[in-house]
Amino acid sequence: METLSLAPFQGITDVVYRNVFKKHFCGIDKFYTPFFTGIQKDNSKSLRGEEISPEFNDVKTVVPQILSNTAEEIVRFASQCKSMGYPEFNLNMGCPFPRVANKTRGCGLMADPNRTIKMLSDVFDGIDGIKFSIKCRLGYYNDEEINAFIETFNSLPFSEIIVHPRIGKQMYTGEASLERFKALIPLINKPLVYNGDIFDVEKYNIVKKSSQSVALGRGLLTNPFLAEEIKDIDNQQDKKQRLHNFVVDLYINRLHHAGGSPKIIGSMKELWKYMMNIFDDPQNVWRKVKKVNHLDEYENAVEKVFNEHNLII
Repeated sequence: METLSLAPFQGITDVVYRNVFKKHFCGIDKFYTPFFTGIQKDNSKSLRGEEISPEFNDVKTVVPQILSNTAEEIVRFASQCKSMGYPEFNLNMGCPFPRVANKTRGCGLMADPNRTIKMLSDVFDGIDGIKFSIKCRLGYYNDEEINAFIETFNSLPFSEIIVHPRIGKQMYTGEASLERFKALIPLINKPLVYNGDIFDVEKYNIVKKSSQSVALGRGLLTNPFLAEEIKDIDNQQDKKQRLHNFVVDLYINRLHHAGGSPKIIGSMKELWKYMMNIFDDPQNVWRKVKKVNHLDEYENAVEKVFNEHNLII
């Protein structure tokens, strides 16, 4: 059976999105949180909110992720996650944005293998009773950088390794290289999870010949039905109505969590940048949403989208 997870997106796939998504759609087995940072002390302030609280998260299906370049901070994060009941945590070694990578964090860790390998070893020396997984790319400057980590991947007890087969410098341009991912399979003795450019069932069926475990990212943000389509889960309800219900529910929940602040329009727009592509005339859909700045304008724009446009999925 396919194992499908939702890769994290800062500003979009927070606890509100995850819980509303699970209410309206199914097919996702595991959800990764957007990364946590600044875990400077035990019971850090950033770990005392709804984003990670077991009261608001199913610890069996949610995996907290950290962005860090020090073993001490990662171990502290792991300890806090374990105390909350999480069986696994994840290290982000894949974030490609220069403001992150230039500080030797995210994908920048892959350009400094000696330091990073020592850090990973120190993490395992400091944790107990919790699984440790990583999400990485092929490298930051070139796709050979991952080769320096293969021995470490094999010798340390990682629970899984999620690979997005691009380099950091590419950001999201070009194509994710399934061939480079396939070349890693016989070299690494840990479960490998594929992530990258799965926007439809056809592409998934190509990938699953190499990997039964897949982390969906932009494809699921674009088409929230994608996991159901992959798993052939039948739902007789009208797709357009289901999507409309999801969008409205997400908006209402975000508004509630933000105390009615119109700032949530920004996060809704971020999602629409992806979701517009499952409507006919996506640029017209985007124009309707992009120009709004007030809550009533956003609400009217959404209703216009669903009244004037049809889904193409």
